[in-house]
Formats: sequence, structure tokens, C-alpha cells
Amino acid sequence: MNGGAGRSNPAGTILRACIVLGALVAVLFPYAWVVLSSLKSPAQLSRPADVLFRPVLDNWTSVLAAEIPQNFLNSLFVGGVTVAISLAVATPAAYAIGKHRAGGRSARFGILMSELMPPAVLVVPLFLIAFTLQLNGTLWAVTASHLTFVLPVVTWFLIGFFEAVPRELEEQALVDGYGRFAAFRKVVLPQVLPGIAAAGIFGFVLSWNDLFFALILASGETKTLPVAIAGYNTFRGVELGEMSVAILVAVVPILVLSFFVQKRLVRGIGGGGLKY
Repeated sequence: MNGGAGRSNPAGTILRACIVLGALVAVLFPYAWVVLSSLKSPAQLSRPADVLFRPVLDNWTSVLAAEIPQNFLNSLFVGGVTVAISLAVATPAAYAIGKHRAGGRSARFGILMSELMPPAVLVVPLFLIAFTLQLNGTLWAVTASHLTFVLPVVTWFLIGFFEAVPRELEEQALVDGYGRFAAFRKVVLPQVLPGIAAAGIFGFVLSWNDLFFALILASGETKTLPVAIAGYNTFRGVELGEMSVAILVAVVPILVLSFFVQKRLVRGIGGGGLKY
């Protein structure tokens, strides 16, 4: 027998370690650059390659004393309301499609038709509707626009989770005397609560990151965080230090949420289209 068959290859181990290290650096480098930029003065920002500098908090105090906290709350409101409405509609819709094949194959893929359209196609009628209802420039108009792309994706996301619930559980509940709605609420729904939580966070991330609709439908005190971040690109140039602080304010909550649901995010995105 080959005595070296079970031994690890040092060269291969080193190569794999270098590949992992290179990928890690590529992923973390932009975040590290933003953190460093947020701690530099304008004079220090003129030397971007300088990593040995005296940190200053001027950018942080300037941004947090301005409207960024209000913009943060605006994005939080829009994302929270959008997710609440989306889950309220998407959960029964995904149950009907995933467990009872409601609407057939066309319903499964039809819910994503809005995702195939460019946002510019929807923004004009949404703007006119908001103007007619005197909602233009409000967070409610932004919330309604976010439902056009969050609701279909959340529905698609949840279909896979409902399909993963064994049909025998629901059938046994019906045999035991539960009605259809009671079987759904007491037997099926508890099985997919982790998926619903993951779908909600995924939808929140989509709403949180939107710039296009919020830029057109909100203004002034109703600006969301992405719009406020884009506002640091002025005619005088990019206010890099303050923009870096605003980016960190926007990114940290999403990183924390994504860390807890990353496995279910992958399962849900693929699960909606794998079974039929």
C-alpha cells in the first residue's frame, strides 16, 4: 500500500489557504477602505494610500448631527411597513401555490413578471398615482413602490418553504378535525416560521437598498438613507469622509441581519423554482 496516500499535500494546503486569504482580502478590503476613509480628515483623504494616520471623528460628528439619523428612520419605516404588508399577502399566496398548486405553473412564474420590467416603466404611473392621491413626496408613496418588487420576491421565496412541509402533517390535522384554516395556522405555519423570518429580512434588505424609487418619490425630510448617501456626491465633488460614515450606518444593520439568515436565504431563493 502507498504509505503516503493518507498524508496531506503541503503544497495543496498552502495553495488553498492562499486562495481563501485572497478571497477574504477581496471581500473585506472595500469595507476596510470605507472605515479608514470615515476616520480621515479632508487633508488625509487626499492621500488615499496612507494607512498610518491620526484618526479624527469630525466626519462622524458632522453626519450624525445632520439629517442621516432621520434618513435612517425613514428607511426603517419604509422597510418595516413594506415587509409587514408583503408577508401578510405573500404567506397565504405562497401556501396556496406551494401546497395546493393554485394557479398552476403560470401563477408560480407570473408573480415574478414585475421583476422583468425596468423600474423606469413603473415609476411614471406610480408617480402619477401618488400625485393624484396627494401622496407624492411621502414615505407612503415610497412604500407602495417597494411593494412592486418586494412582494413578488417574498412570495417566490416562501413557496419553497411551504413545499418542504410534509403533506402528511396537514392531512393528519384534517383527519383530527381541524378545518383548512386551522390546519394552516396551527400545523403548517409553525413549520415555516424560520423561512418567513428569513423572507422578511430578505425583503427588508431589498427595500433598504432601493435608490431609484425613493429618489423620485421622496424628497426633503422624507428622503431615505440611500438617497441621502447619494447626496454627498455634489457639484463640488464627492464628500468622501462623510459619505463613508453614511455608508457604514447603512451597511452595518444589513450585515448583521444577513449573517443570521444566510443559509435560509440561499434555500429560499432556489426553493421557489425547484419543485413542481
